[in-house]
Amino acid sequence: MLTRPADFAAIQARGTSRSHPLMTARILRTGDDGVRFGLATGRAVGGAVVRNRVRRRLREALRVMAPSFQPGWDVLIIARPALVDADHAALVEALERLLRRGGVLGGPADA
Repeated sequence: MLTRPADFAAIQARGTSRSHPLMTARILRTGDDGVRFGLATGRAVGGAVVRNRVRRRLREALRVMAPSFQPGWDVLIIARPALVDADHAALVEALERLLRRGGVLGGPADA
């Protein structure tokens, strides 16, 4: 997981962005052996309990997808308020779509 502010700043400065109504993904190619994720849930998403629930849901979806990740990426997932009311299938579909378009999931980048 990404935890250092410098890592978040690097992704924001040099990463590419992919958007969906439920979330945004900032993706940066690193060339490392693994994939690191950071989760951002601002106050617009809701109170602390709601933001923590959103992060838990995102981590679970990422855990299930982990075997399909291509190595060498840093990804920042930024939750949007609509994600709070989305069901699990919609969350997984949106996350999978963003990661596939960014090249993190299943092969080279499409865009």
